[in-house]
Amino acid sequence: MRVWIRFRYVCREKTEDGKSLRNPQHGIRSKAYDEFPNPLAKDRRGGFDIHIYHFQSNPDQVFFARALWERIRREFPELRIYNFFDRPVGPHPVAMFEVNIFTPEQFGAFVPWLVINRGPLSALIHPNTVETEEERNHTQRAVWLGDRIPLDLRVFKLMKERQKQRELEAEKAAAAAAEKL
Repeated sequence: MRVWIRFRYVCREKTEDGKSLRNPQHGIRSKAYDEFPNPLAKDRRGGFDIHIYHFQSNPDQVFFARALWERIRREFPELRIYNFFDRPVGPHPVAMFEVNIFTPEQFGAFVPWLVINRGPLSALIHPNTVETEEERNHTQRAVWLGDRIPLDLRVFKLMKERQKQRELEAEKAAAAAAEKL
């Protein structure tokens, strides 16, 4: 069977294993191996945040989470890791800590490691794009390891309302300054 993609023929020839398809080779590696694609952040925020959750009232989970936090800090010193929260913060309904990922290489090393080493803990992996899409980044674009923990999405609505209020105040200040001229 022949399939045409973007006007180029891609065959359905199988590889030696008889199961997978032979892909067209063109000698050029995807740029996505070296840098995150748009619209992912390439600034100080990093392309992805990973929130690793623990139930603060469960001593076993607290112990495991703190040990994992320490281990990540030692094994992946190039990653940015934040404080170990012992209570809910922001949209996160239980305690957690956060790790930032800046490159596809870091993502490719850390996420498989976390899959194996996260134990009983859940982790939310979400992209960072423009700030106006925080809710979408934490929901539609997010990936979970372990059980999904419902987030408090009201936080994002409050953030949008505060941003609108700041913009209105800035407009009023600019208008008042223009009147004085």
